Amino acid sequence: MPFANFDALLASVAPLEDIPVAVVDAAEEHVLRGACEAKQQSIIEPILIGDEKRIRQLLGEMGIPASGASCPNFQIIDVPDSVAAAEKGVEMVLSGAVKAIMKGHLHSDAFLHPILAQLRTERRLSHIFVADLQTYPKLLLISDAAINISPDLLAKAAILQNAIDLAHILDVAEPKAAILSAVEVINPAIPSTVDAACLSKMAERGQIQGALVDGPLAFDNAISRESAEIKGIHSAVAGDADILIVPDLVSGNILAKDLEYLAGATLAGIVMGAKVPVILTSRADPARARLVSAALAALVHYRILETRE
Repeated sequence: MPFANFDALLASVAPLEDIPVAVVDAAEEHVLRGACEAKQQSIIEPILIGDEKRIRQLLGEMGIPASGASCPNFQIIDVPDSVAAAEKGVEMVLSGAVKAIMKGHLHSDAFLHPILAQLRTERRLSHIFVADLQTYPKLLLISDAAINISPDLLAKAAILQNAIDLAHILDVAEPKAAILSAVEVINPAIPSTVDAACLSKMAERGQIQGALVDGPLAFDNAISRESAEIKGIHSAVAGDADILIVPDLVSGNILAKDLEYLAGATLAGIVMGAKVPVILTSRADPARARLVSAALAALVHYRILETRE
């Protein structure tokens, strides 16, 4: 049965063995709170990479000893800067010391540079936001809002397949994927509508597998049955989407952050397609977003990546 919300996701991951996770550039309060909470809830075993003196200072100011009952036995690896922290995290992945890597308080490009250079697989890397909204009856996946800037058709197909695979991990047996544009009809003057139609046909022909796919759909009729009915859209996806595939990074980033800041969504962020789960959140994200992202990475590890080892 699909996870109804993030509380259900956290409850399902807690009994699993904690996976070791490299937390890259960990010397920031929100990062440390998220890592400590994930450890306390028995989700991950965080290894903190960064300025050790600053990390210990922050833990002390937060009332969390680096070693103690509230958050015992933190391993801290001292490095001089964020670039070195990212390189160390990737090194630990390659050595097998960690099973996932988490972005801390550094820019995404600095975090991703060594990952893109050394942790690629045959799959395309793409980022997926998973949103928990009180105003929507299920978890909502949004991709890609962080890595692929202006994806072409084949890149969108790979992005969509990664999102479908993650939906399966979240126990959605046949996810409904809406390919978004500004309108729900094909208009050659709006290239994203043509891409959306092609993706829908590719799914029909088995080039994309495991989901019901429809597009182009505008955002309103992708998530609102009432809107779809008013516009006369007859679709198994319209009004009931599990996945939203956006035209480009800019529109996806705006959509996700609108949901977070105006609609009260909690967003978990993960990169699919790498050798290990990559936990990618915003530097401004609260501790709970990092906690749920860690749980998502643990679930991906146990349901996909571990079976390949």
